[in-house]
Amino acid sequence: MKKLNITWDGIYDSTGYLFSLAKSLSCAVKNSPWAECAEDIIATSGFAFRMWVAADLCPSSTSIWSFDGQKPWVENGGLACEYVGRYWDMDNIEQQKRLEAIANIKKSIDNGIPAVSWDIGIPEWGLITGYDDEAQVFSTLPAPASHPAGSMPYDILGKRELPLLSVLTITGKTGKPQADILKDTMKLAVTHLKGGEWCDNAKGLEAYPALIRHFMPGVFTNENGFAWNREYLLGTYGALKYYAWKYFEKVGQNELAALYKEIHDLWLKAFRGNAAGDAEERELVEWLECAYRAETAAVEIMGKMA
Repeated sequence: MKKLNITWDGIYDSTGYLFSLAKSLSCAVKNSPWAECAEDIIATSGFAFRMWVAADLCPSSTSIWSFDGQKPWVENGGLACEYVGRYWDMDNIEQQKRLEAIANIKKSIDNGIPAVSWDIGIPEWGLITGYDDEAQVFSTLPAPASHPAGSMPYDILGKRELPLLSVLTITGKTGKPQADILKDTMKLAVTHLKGGEWCDNAKGLEAYPALIRHFMPGVFTNENGFAWNREYLLGTYGALKYYAWKYFEKVGQNELAALYKEIHDLWLKAFRGNAAGDAEERELVEWLECAYRAETAAVEIMGKMA
C-alpha cells in the first residue's frame, strides 16, 4: 500500500467553487517537483478563461467539452504529462484503457505526485492519492470540500455514475520558454473565448448572455430550481478569473492583469450578492455586463499579441 499525504491547503479558491479540474491540476502540480508552476498552470492550460453555460443552467455544462484537450492544454504550460481517456461508445477498449490508467496512476504516486481523475466520488474531477494492490483499492480526494477523502476499487475506475475514463498525470517539465508559454496561453484563451473549442453549450464570451438572461427580472424565482445553479456557475467561473489576473500580473502584462482583476472582482461581487441574497437582480446583471465588456476588451488585446 502507498498513500500520499495530500490536502487542498494552498490552493486559492475565492468562492469555494473553483472548477474541480483546475483545482485538482493545481494541487497535483503543487505536490510535484515543479510546484512553482502550480498557480500558473490554471491560466497556461487555458482553464482560467473557459466558461460553459447550458440553457437551463445545468451544472453539468462544466463537464461537456473535449476531455482529450487536457494533455495539449497542460503541455502548453510547459509541463509534460500522460493522459488516458475512454468515452462513449468505446466499450471494446474499456478494460485496456482502465489498465493503462491504473499503471499511470501507480507510477505517478510512486513518484510522489497524485493523479487527476474524473468521477472518483462524485461526477467531477478529483485526486487519486494512493493505491493498495492487495485490496485493489485507490485512495481518493474529491475536490468539493463537502466530500471527504475516501476510496474506490480499481475496477470501478471509469465506470462510476458517469462512466467515462479521464486520468492525467504530471511527469516533468518540457523546457518550453516562458515567452512561448505566454503567447500560446493568449492563443488558447482567444480560441476558447471566441467559441473555437467544442462544447454542446454556450461557451467563451457567449456564456455571458446565456448566464445573464437568468438574472433578468421575471426570469428567475427560487422555485424554478435555478438558485443553486446560479451560485455554482458564478462561483466556478468567478474563482477561475483570479488565476488569469495573477498570471498576467506575474508575467508583466499589466493591462491584461488590470482587466482580469476587474473581471474577477465583478464576478465575486455577483457571486457574493447572489449567494447572500442582498443584491437586486439589476445589480447582478450590471456587474456581469461590466465583466462581459472587460473580458471582450481583454480578448481584443490578446488577439493582437498572440
